[in-house]
Amino acid sequence: MSEFFMLSPALKAKLSTPLKIGSFEVKSRVLQSPLSGVTDMVFRRLVRRYAPESMMYTEMVNATGLHYVKQLPKIMEVDRNERPISIQLFDCRPDFLAEAAVKAVEEGADTVDINMGCPVNKITKNGGGSSLLRQPEVAEAIVREVVKAVNVPVTVKTRIGWSDKEITILDFAKRMQDAGAQMITVHGRTRAQGYNGNARWEWIARVKEILSIPVIGNGDIFSVEAALKCLEQTGADGVMCSRGTLGYPFLAGEIDYFLKTGEKLPPPTPIQRLECAREHLQALYEYKGDRGVRQARKHMTWYAKGFAGAADLRGQLSVIENVQQGVDLIDRAIEQLANGYEVIEENQLATAQ
Repeated sequence: MSEFFMLSPALKAKLSTPLKIGSFEVKSRVLQSPLSGVTDMVFRRLVRRYAPESMMYTEMVNATGLHYVKQLPKIMEVDRNERPISIQLFDCRPDFLAEAAVKAVEEGADTVDINMGCPVNKITKNGGGSSLLRQPEVAEAIVREVVKAVNVPVTVKTRIGWSDKEITILDFAKRMQDAGAQMITVHGRTRAQGYNGNARWEWIARVKEILSIPVIGNGDIFSVEAALKCLEQTGADGVMCSRGTLGYPFLAGEIDYFLKTGEKLPPPTPIQRLECAREHLQALYEYKGDRGVRQARKHMTWYAKGFAGAADLRGQLSVIENVQQGVDLIDRAIEQLANGYEVIEENQLATAQ
């Protein structure tokens, strides 16, 4: 086995034990990130098939919007059987977030996560997401109010700072712990970076050094190797998979399997990935109707990578009008692959992802 896969004995021992988030225990150190427009119940079920013990997160829920509606939004819907599950909330109003947290627990959330890292303008201009890095007193008040309102652990997901000139994560993370947060996930980029450049895991390591609550590493976790490298470099208590799972719901399970067994699972073949894409498409249609098909277009293009004809297939899947059209395209691609079309080498697939 490559030395690259060798974790230090102390870290390996720690990662073989359950993750304790306050009073709640999770039997996996690999978490599936909340992703807007992605981590609905259909996607979470696919991820959970391969990572049954991992913590899953809903898409982030707007606490202000929740305050004014009578019916809970579909993005907040969880299956009572899907545990462990966390509902992620965002806003800048402590009272609205506390109220939303109560509803989240009523829906079945095992933990409530507060988004303090989203870099999108429409979120930050209203005081939510990563803009809270510039308002640490407000962020503290949010955590304190939510902790008072619910009897499940409250967690925070954030970034290392607003910009290179405002890397404030050390003070911010300590404030979140002092306010009552039971875990913090740190994406190793600033808000200004968006998703550009490399995640700076060294800041995650520095956060880990000063906190007593679990610290989860996030950013650039695209493979088992990357997850192990992040864990070794940061000493983090776990990793959270985000963009690496787009079109690849196998990732959290692959990392979890390695941490538990020391063995690497063989990657799914292009045919297996396309079979998963077909199932994803059909399930989205059953769950959301025609809107699900429209949402599935992006998912289908993420799946269609790393094999001969993938580029053409992506173009066709990106404009499907109905579920049957998508199924027919995928079935035709599977048939071509089964008949021996050339498959791109694994190192080229990694580049494509």
